[in-house]
Amino acid sequence: MERIPNGKYTKEFREEAAKLVIDGGLSIPEVGKRLSVPPSSIGNWVKAYKNGKLGEVGKKHRILSEGEMELARLKRELAEVKMERDILKKAAAYFAKEPQRGAR
Repeated sequence: MERIPNGKYTKEFREEAAKLVIDGGLSIPEVGKRLSVPPSSIGNWVKAYKNGKLGEVGKKHRILSEGEMELARLKRELAEVKMERDILKKAAAYFAKEPQRGAR
């Protein structure tokens, strides 16, 4: 997973992520995967939300621009596509080497 560069998520974003875990019944890794956020961050947000201290999380980081968030998302998507391409290449090479059964 390509992580968003050193930045700050908005309070609303952190709150919604925590609610997905607490109220939505999703697991922390699933929410992290859906939002492209490390599961450790989601876990920290859930703990802070339960303790009522979510507003104090991430005060030392800068807010990311929409362009930076889009760039990070596209980099993550590109990495996934490259991984899928490599898997398909290996599968094609494997099946090309295997002798054809039933061919006359």
